[in-house]
Amino acid sequence: MGRGYEASCLSGFSLFLVSANILPLMHTILPFLLAMIAVIVLLEMLATRLRIAYPILLVIAGLLLSFVPGLPPVRINPNLIFFLVLPPLLFEAAWSISFKEMKKWWRIISSFAFLVVFFTALSVALAANYFIPGFSIALGFLLGGIVSPPDAVSTGAITKFVKIPWGSATILEGESLLNDASALIIFRFALVAVGTGQFIWQDAAVSFIWMIVGGAGIGLILGWMFVQMHRRLPTDAASDITLTIIEPYMMYWVAEQLHSSGVLAVVAGGLYLSNKRLLFLNSISRIQAYSVWENFVFILNGVVFLIIGLDLPEIVGGLRSEGISLNMAMGYGLIVTAVLILVRIVSAYVAMVATLIFRPKVMPVTTLRGRLVLPLVLGWSGMRGVVSLAAALSIPVTYNQVAFPQRNLILFITFVVILFTLVVQGLTLPYLINRSRVFVATAGETEEETIRKIRHGLKQHIYRFLKENYEHKLPDHVGVQKMMQHWEERSKAEKDDWMDDKIKVIYLETLESQRQYLTALNNDPLINEELIRRQLYQIDLEEVRLRML
Repeated sequence: MGRGYEASCLSGFSLFLVSANILPLMHTILPFLLAMIAVIVLLEMLATRLRIAYPILLVIAGLLLSFVPGLPPVRINPNLIFFLVLPPLLFEAAWSISFKEMKKWWRIISSFAFLVVFFTALSVALAANYFIPGFSIALGFLLGGIVSPPDAVSTGAITKFVKIPWGSATILEGESLLNDASALIIFRFALVAVGTGQFIWQDAAVSFIWMIVGGAGIGLILGWMFVQMHRRLPTDAASDITLTIIEPYMMYWVAEQLHSSGVLAVVAGGLYLSNKRLLFLNSISRIQAYSVWENFVFILNGVVFLIIGLDLPEIVGGLRSEGISLNMAMGYGLIVTAVLILVRIVSAYVAMVATLIFRPKVMPVTTLRGRLVLPLVLGWSGMRGVVSLAAALSIPVTYNQVAFPQRNLILFITFVVILFTLVVQGLTLPYLINRSRVFVATAGETEEETIRKIRHGLKQHIYRFLKENYEHKLPDHVGVQKMMQHWEERSKAEKDDWMDDKIKVIYLETLESQRQYLTALNNDPLINEELIRRQLYQIDLEEVRLRML
């Protein structure tokens, strides 16, 4: 998986989307790509209006567009996703997730990301071997490794329209962030087993340990090196943002070159950099990077999900070339999908029971109804997406000069799984959450109450800071009086003519003091880190505004 992308990088535009003679056809391909981006933007606006996740509409739109005659053929180079798309998507997800919450729920997250993924792959392998003629256990494990990891992007896009507690949201996001690595490791081993016809447990165990330990270690080492680069080099906002775009690709590439897990390297490095962001990025860099990455990731996600639907004719054509009935292949896909959903729901209930036995104090819900319904909700949230598509497409057409067995059927089953889980589960999950009311009685302190508490603490902290440090030093300075009044009353002065250079220095010190206060406040396990980050973002905005005066 992903070993041959170095050669693809040398072929220029051939690494991007699509047909064999892309250079002579740029005058037709370019309008198609521009139209694709326009469709993505329009569908995202429609999805927001309808209050559904935009990946769902993009996949359906791609599926419908695939039947339009005259469109250029869409053939996806898997290296496009593995090397160009996947690293920044994982990096952005790791940058956004709360590391504090991940540490709190690490047992459930790790069990879903590793144990449940392996159990899912095993279940798919046994079911495929039983129901699908010609499917060996090794081929079943290959299919299981492809379809077992839920998609982080889809989960986040769908759950943003419903209110769920921070703990449950972190479990879903953290699991989706880590299970890509475990699923791709299973996929690699199964690919070798299918191609060579043998599986050496000792070698596999050593390789598995190196992929996990080496991948995480490489990501942390490179993350530390990048922090030092940001801190020691005379960077500005543009160079800082450029480095953040380079970083996930470098982490992934180095780890893959050392035969480790590039996915884990990006996740570990992204979490490290996210946790150190206040040390190496200034306020301007953080604000601009947020906007750049938000748009960058949106376009990448949109293109990939739209292409999932557009690629259907290619997949169906390969299926028919082998004489496999479309109805029969559809049935196989639905069987695999049912196995995935059932195994995930069962695993969620097992995790709930294990948590009640060993760690009852960290239960995300406390009522009997919540404990009965929450595993069903978590089990129903396993939408598949980008990683499954990339893994399926990376199966070689031939292996050791022999046609790879069942490749087209695996591709079609993967497409059915992605389509069904995205559309059916994606559309019904918000309804299930709202209807079950599993989170209503367990949400505890509301987000608005927590924000109010944080802001009240900030107000008191800054007022004390100014009173203790500057009230006696500059007793007659009108700027100090206005600043104290500003923080005491939480209102801004209409004019800034009182802001001279001396007061600007003091104001900047108060903003830095706020950051230190919020950083210390983040140690409170009852306060969601995302709310802390929102306040830090507002402080960054205030600092940028102040520096422009």
